[in-house]
Amino acid sequence: MADKLDFSPVYYRIIKSIDTFTDWTGRAIAWLCVPLALVVFWEVFSRYALNTPTIWAYDMSYMLYGALFMLGAHFALMRGAHIRTDMLWEKFSDRTKGKIDFYAYILMFFPGMILLFGASIDDAIHAFNIGERSEQTAWRPLLWPLKSVVPLTAALLMIQGVSEILKSWFAMRTGREFEHKAGGEV
Repeated sequence: MADKLDFSPVYYRIIKSIDTFTDWTGRAIAWLCVPLALVVFWEVFSRYALNTPTIWAYDMSYMLYGALFMLGAHFALMRGAHIRTDMLWEKFSDRTKGKIDFYAYILMFFPGMILLFGASIDDAIHAFNIGERSEQTAWRPLLWPLKSVVPLTAALLMIQGVSEILKSWFAMRTGREFEHKAGGEV
């Protein structure tokens, strides 16, 4: 059985650096809750108290919520908050969990994220080049900022995926979890 000392200090620095980056960006992205709450508050206040609904609040709220949801995915991945079948997962040894995660990242996660990044970056660039606008409301905001969130999300997930695959390699080799994840407590 491999010991923790079998891994290079660079190995641990890579994981720590990526996790620190993810923690910092995830917490920064969480601040999108503030403008989202303000937009929703203003719309409710202006609609019901002033009887003057806005033409922009609906677009802003779904764009901010979509960005918050998507851009927070890498933070949720680091914290172990994505869905698993816990009734089966908890019965596996740390070594088995490491193997399952390692091969799932190699065979499914990274290919899926690469495809998502490739398809969405083209869509975001196209939206920017043609000045694509939303057809949801009369405000008609530009869509390229929202469409740019998708490739950014894929990139952030791939960055955190590198850390996760290194952690799963550690578990697969040592039979021990690299670190205990916080689970759904994001």
